[in-house]
Amino acid sequence: MKVLVLAAGRSKRMKPIEDKNFLNFLGQPLIKWQLSMLWECGFKDVILVGGAHNLSRLKALDDEMPIKIDVVEQKNLNEGMKGAVLASEKLIGNEPLLVFSSNDVVDIGAFESILDAVKENEKCKDKVRADGFVLAKKVEEYFPGGYLQLDGGGFIKKIVEKPEPGKEPSDLINIVVHYFKNPKVLVKHLKKVKSGSGNGKDDLYESAISDMIASGAKLKAVDYDGYWQAIKYPWHVQEVFKYLFNLNVPADKGRISETAQIAKNAIIDGDVVIDDNARIMDGAIIKGPCYIGKGTIVAMNSLVRESNVGEKCVIGFSSEVARSYLGDNVWTHSNYIGDSVIGNDVSFGAGTVVGNLRLDEGIISVNVENGDRPKKVSTGTNKWGIVTGDRIRVGVNASFMPGVKIGSGSYIGAGIVVGQDIPENSFVKGEVKLNITENKGSFSEEMREMMRKKL
Repeated sequence: MKVLVLAAGRSKRMKPIEDKNFLNFLGQPLIKWQLSMLWECGFKDVILVGGAHNLSRLKALDDEMPIKIDVVEQKNLNEGMKGAVLASEKLIGNEPLLVFSSNDVVDIGAFESILDAVKENEKCKDKVRADGFVLAKKVEEYFPGGYLQLDGGGFIKKIVEKPEPGKEPSDLINIVVHYFKNPKVLVKHLKKVKSGSGNGKDDLYESAISDMIASGAKLKAVDYDGYWQAIKYPWHVQEVFKYLFNLNVPADKGRISETAQIAKNAIIDGDVVIDDNARIMDGAIIKGPCYIGKGTIVAMNSLVRESNVGEKCVIGFSSEVARSYLGDNVWTHSNYIGDSVIGNDVSFGAGTVVGNLRLDEGIISVNVENGDRPKKVSTGTNKWGIVTGDRIRVGVNASFMPGVKIGSGSYIGAGIVVGQDIPENSFVKGEVKLNITENKGSFSEEMREMMRKKL
């Protein structure tokens, strides 16, 4: 059985994060964690679908991992999952196919559940056998995705994409871990489908599956109650970090590299991973769950808690990083960064602060791309800071308001308050007007002598 991993998307909802597949967690990109899980489950042959933006990085994975990887390019990203499958048509062949979207972070039980269903299906002596399986997750709250409409026997009648709240056909949502016994049938319907159920292009794949079912294909829902997190927005990054940390770092068994340097009066509290050649200096506190990347320095009197800090970062003197994701080569000095996602090669000037709580302590919303104009999307929390792209420089004593996004390649001037999103490659400075007058005050010698005595 081959696995088709869909990794070409450039989700506008994640901007200014360029590619969520290559967000590093515990020193390893997300896509590598997912491929490792497939390998552990017994899959040996993978087709990775990428785009021009990440094709070379995806190809490099074939040399880094034991699993066999073929990489194909999806040139028309506007066709979403439909375009991804059709781009792989020549490699799919006649054997059964598992389709998996890298947007969905699941545990190994998701793949095991599908494989168990396939085995049971082969043993089935009834006349009605399934032609495929779809992973189904029960939800208690509305999720803006595909819902499964089932018949009495657990077979899928239709996938209803993004129904209005209150009009869901069931409480089961469609997770893209899909098995097709004969993938050529799927390809045939993908080629025929012209419009989605919502008259858009982002649900053509789901509409093709519904057409398959209407034409007689039997697809069955497979219940799954394990971990699942769709990475749709930047605030989902911290949830994925906590999951991967808990999965790979047993409780009360943190991991400190033999080459790491830990000062005697530094405090390591809770489950913490400190990677090769990292330095934790005097008075620094690392509070788990926390990952400190290779070659990173946590300077004196600094606090890092519940965060993923990448390689070759500097958490400078008296800085605090709380519940945040930091990429590689992030530099701070006397800063506060809370509940944020920071890209690679970002430098914060001394005294710069990230605000992560509104004055009224209300829920924080962010702007998300939506056609020609952004729309406000709730983070669902009252604690959220900023999200940045890569290659950013911030001057001293700048302040960021909650929910702001900073595009890649931008410079932010000193001493200003940033309360709006900044497009990529911007230079932002404030208007500073100095009022200079004659100094009419002076210190007498008697006053200076009194001050000396007090010292």
